[in-house]
Amino acid sequence: MFTELNSILNNTPDNCKLGEFVLIMDRKADASFLVHHFLSFYLRAGCKVCFLGLVQSFSHYSAVSQRLGVSLAQAKEKGQLVFLEGLKDCLGVLLPDGPKPDGPTLDFFRPQCLDLRGLFEFVLSSLSPPGGTGGEGDTGSGCASPPVLIVDDLSVLLSLGVSVGAVLDFAHYCKANICHELKGSSVMLVRCEEEEEEDEGDEEGSEMLQRGLMHQCTLALQVQGLPTGYCRDIHGQVDICWRGQGQQQQQNQKKVFQYKVQDKGASFFARGTSSAVL
Repeated sequence: MFTELNSILNNTPDNCKLGEFVLIMDRKADASFLVHHFLSFYLRAGCKVCFLGLVQSFSHYSAVSQRLGVSLAQAKEKGQLVFLEGLKDCLGVLLPDGPKPDGPTLDFFRPQCLDLRGLFEFVLSSLSPPGGTGGEGDTGSGCASPPVLIVDDLSVLLSLGVSVGAVLDFAHYCKANICHELKGSSVMLVRCEEEEEEDEGDEEGSEMLQRGLMHQCTLALQVQGLPTGYCRDIHGQVDICWRGQGQQQQQNQKKVFQYKVQDKGASFFARGTSSAVL
């Protein structure tokens, strides 16, 4: 968890904002450090977290979270964290002799599946309170455990043959059910491949997915490399955009910060104020 970023976003585990749909994007940089931040942040806030690990293993996230002071193993044991390890569980779908997964959660690995309904039902069943939205998880009545969905890379679904429309539908239903109905939050990462910049007619590209998700999110963090190229002391910059919803859409705000990822966190500073460039 990065305290400097919490200060920039005006959000703390002790006073966690609800109803947020956070979109993380990257280009010529790796934004996965923000995924680690939000995972540790929401676990520290006492939220019930469903994590869809589509590109990295549980052991990878557990090792990084340990350095940030959070134990994913303990969170799983007490039921605070539900972790879908897509890399391992997909073998039961792809291999004839592999262990068969329970239910249709990973049906999107099958060529004949055209949507992410099974994955959405898994998310909803993992985060919905017992007895419906009026039960224990109804944060509108003051519950301290709002549900949170984190997806480590939606873009990978495109490479598996899932259409952009199906991924956008999945994100929309997650926002409607988790952020609005259950009063929780969603955090999703999408990567923009450099090769797709010149292919404007590719309707299945991550550019189109990114644009669609920008219309849905309430907070966007775009990580990109420095325009001037590699720098040892500055790893890139983050464009942070607070997006108004409904009648507040004209109140969008945007700020740009540079950052440096460290072993146990990250530093954020205003553009041009790092000691490396002074």
